[in-house]
Amino acid sequence: MGISALQNPIFTNEEKAREWLEAQVWATGRYCPHCGAVEARTRKLVGKAHRPGLYQCNECREQFTVTVGTVCERSKIPLIKWLMAMFLLSASKKGMSALQLSRMLGLSYQSTWFLMHRIREAMQAGKLPGSFSPLGGQNKTVEVDETYVGGKAKNRAYAPAPEKHPVVALVERDGAVRSFHVTNVNSETLRPILVKHVNRASYLMTDESPVYPKIGAEFAGHGAVNHSADEYVRGIFWHTNTVENYFSIFKRGIVGVYHSVSEQHLHRYTAEFDFRYNSREVSDMERTALAASSIAGKRLTYRRTGQAAHTY
Repeated sequence: MGISALQNPIFTNEEKAREWLEAQVWATGRYCPHCGAVEARTRKLVGKAHRPGLYQCNECREQFTVTVGTVCERSKIPLIKWLMAMFLLSASKKGMSALQLSRMLGLSYQSTWFLMHRIREAMQAGKLPGSFSPLGGQNKTVEVDETYVGGKAKNRAYAPAPEKHPVVALVERDGAVRSFHVTNVNSETLRPILVKHVNRASYLMTDESPVYPKIGAEFAGHGAVNHSADEYVRGIFWHTNTVENYFSIFKRGIVGVYHSVSEQHLHRYTAEFDFRYNSREVSDMERTALAASSIAGKRLTYRRTGQAAHTY
């Protein structure tokens, strides 16, 4: 019988958790988060006067730990709980609610909610192959489709119909996905996304929406299936089943787990689902390591008004 990943000592021992996090964040060598000095110009501070994991930069003379400049900076939550939260969020295919995670970690709902958004912030640029290069390429197909996030009017007894928020996803067949919250589904909002994130040598596959033909002319080819006429597959090549499969997981998570997602944070939820989809070939622990390796440079704070303030 195999050993469960939850038995890993990084989830129970604070020292092991810190050492593991250092190995992920400083995989290419320790550096000073204040001035960028390399490992040779930093030193570990030891002795009773210094807390574990404290370093000093010989260049700027500032002290730092592995959490400085990351989403974990100045957090009073123990590292073992940070890593457990990263693992559970990375391992749950359709996500995990803040209430559920707060019960499992023994944290308040407010702390857990903020912690989860910090982890999603790290997931926005997971260190996966091709994270920053355009999708597709020569002889490759990228499917594009949109869905809408928001409640149904029939589920409201008195309140007005809830606003729907569009999400557009680009999925390379047998490859990665990138999804975006957009204000409107039209050529003005979609064209900049497609030309930036899809290689022009790709074959674009969409539904019958009139938004795509003009944009598709800028790529190697453009095909469409007519869903309104109950056409979902033509031959074996013309379909948008890949992107629709991604949306099926996304919508089940939004509707079944999170229930209600604000427009302000929708882009972080899409990042969470993108991250898990793009790392679907690795184990849950390897996916957690990918998330941990991306926490640097993404500290997320909130003003008293509740609006996010990004500090990159």
